[in-house]
Amino acid sequence: MTQENHTPRDNRTHYQQDSVMGHEYDGIQEFDNRLPNWWLWIMWGSMIFALFYWITFHTLKLQPLPQARFEQVMLQAQEDQLARAAKAGITNETLVMMSQVPSKITEGHELFVKHCVACHLDKGQGLVGPNLTDGYWIHGCEPMQMLKVIQTGVAAKGMPAWMNQLGPTRTQSVLAYVLTLRDTNVPGKESQGEPCEFK
Repeated sequence: MTQENHTPRDNRTHYQQDSVMGHEYDGIQEFDNRLPNWWLWIMWGSMIFALFYWITFHTLKLQPLPQARFEQVMLQAQEDQLARAAKAGITNETLVMMSQVPSKITEGHELFVKHCVACHLDKGQGLVGPNLTDGYWIHGCEPMQMLKVIQTGVAAKGMPAWMNQLGPTRTQSVLAYVLTLRDTNVPGKESQGEPCEFK
C-alpha cells in the first residue's frame, strides 16, 4: 500500500498572505488567505441576530411576526375605510364591506346565535324562518333589502323587528354575518321565494 503524504492545510505559525495551498483540482489552485474581517463580522452578526430574532418572535413571542403585523395593519385600514363609508351613509357596498371585517362577523355571529338560531338554526339552514344559505330570497337579496327585513321585521311571516332591541349598529353586524352564509347551501328547509343573486 502506498501511504499518502498529506501536507498540513494550514500552519499559522508560518502563515504568509497569498500563499498557495498544496493541492490542485482541475488545474485550479487555492490561496490560503484568512477570511476578511468584514465577512467575519457579517457572519457572526447574522448568527447573533438570528438567535435574538428566534427568541423574540418564536420562543417568547414578545412581538408579532411580520405577517401577523401586516394583517393587523390591513385590518385596521379596512375598519377605518368602513368607518369613513358609514359616515357617508349605509349602502349595499358598505354592508358588503362589513361582511369582510372579522370583528363585525364575530359580533354578528354572537348575536345570531343569541337571537336568530331559534328560527333559522345554527347554520342558517332554516326551521320556522327561511333557509339563509341558498340562492332564494323572499324580500330581495340586496344587502339593504335584507337589513330592512332585520330592522323592521315582517309581521305576516313571524319575523320580529330587531331595530329597537339591537339598534342600527348591531343589526348591521347581524347582516354582516348573514352575508357570509349566502351560497353555502346547507341542507335544511326547502327554498322559499325567488332565485336572486346580488353581485
